[in-house]
This record gives sequence, structure tokens and C-alpha cells, in this order.
Amino acid sequence: MPRINLLPWREEQREQRRNQFYAVMAGAIAAAGLAVFVGVLVINTIIGHQNGRNDVLKEEMKLLDMRIAEIKSLEAKKDRLVERMQIIEQLQQSRPEVVHLFSEMATAVPDGVYLTEIKQSGSSLSIDGVAESNTRVSALMRNVDKSGWLTAPDLKIVEVIKDTDRDQSALGSRFAIRARQIATAEPGEDAS
Repeated sequence: MPRINLLPWREEQREQRRNQFYAVMAGAIAAAGLAVFVGVLVINTIIGHQNGRNDVLKEEMKLLDMRIAEIKSLEAKKDRLVERMQIIEQLQQSRPEVVHLFSEMATAVPDGVYLTEIKQSGSSLSIDGVAESNTRVSALMRNVDKSGWLTAPDLKIVEVIKDTDRDQSALGSRFAIRARQIATAEPGEDAS
């Protein structure tokens, strides 16, 4: 027996529900797509804003790096100037020492002693010369030891000079003395 649906409203209701389901499904898909689109736009806007801030920071970092390099070069110039000033100050301080040294040497050298060479290396002093006798060399060493500007005389070489033309008599003594210079300031002079 054939079935006849006498109630077509049920079929219409099913069709309506199916259409509603599809409509709700399409609306949900559209809403989800819209939410994803809005989310992507918001995230891209945030990323773009952060990239802009990063670019500003990079530019500022470049400026700061240039300033740091400039500061380092200025510090290097300052260090070189300070070194030059210290050298000039040392030269200014040691300028009177040479005068005092020669003055002391003039008073320390006894009669009969002739200096041939004086060398200074730092505070070390090398004195070479000729004396009429060994006692004059000893007198020179005592005078150097008593000096206020020289100290620690050390006799390195004493050799007798003989006359080869005559009867081998001694003409004098060749000597080499090492001493140290003491840097002292005299009263009334600026010690700085």
C-alpha cells in the first residue's frame, strides 16, 4: 500500500529547519570570517605600530652610537692632551735641575781634574774625565758624595795614562764614575 503523507506541514517544517540551519551556519561562518579578518587587521595594526616604534628606536640608537664614538674620540684627545701637559710639567720641573747639576759639578770638580764627558740617562749620571793623580779622582768622588744633588758615586774605571815617548812615567789617570742625581728643590723654589 502506498504511503501518503497527509501532513505536508512536517515536510515543510523540516525544510524550514534545514534552511534555518544553513542560514545560521552561513551566518556563523560569516561571523567567524569577520572575526578572523578583524583579528588579522588588529594584529597587523599592532605589528605595524611596533615596527614603527622599533624603527624610531633604531634611529635613536644610531644617533647614540655616533655620540658615543664622538665621546670616545674626545676622551682619547683629552688623554693625549693630559699626557702632553704632564710631559710639559715634568720638563718645567726638571729645567732648573740641569742648572743645579752643572753648578754642583763645577764645585765638585777639584783642581787637576778635567771632565771629558757627562751623560745623563734618567737619574743616572755617567762622568768620564782625566785627572793628574788618583787622589784627585778620590777627591772628586768625596765631593760628589757630599753634594746635595748627586749621590752614590761608583768608580767604574781608573787607568793610568803613560807617556810612551819618555821613560814610561805616568801622565795622569783616565776615570769613569757613575752617580745618581737627586731631584731636590731649594728653599724658595716651587717643588710642584
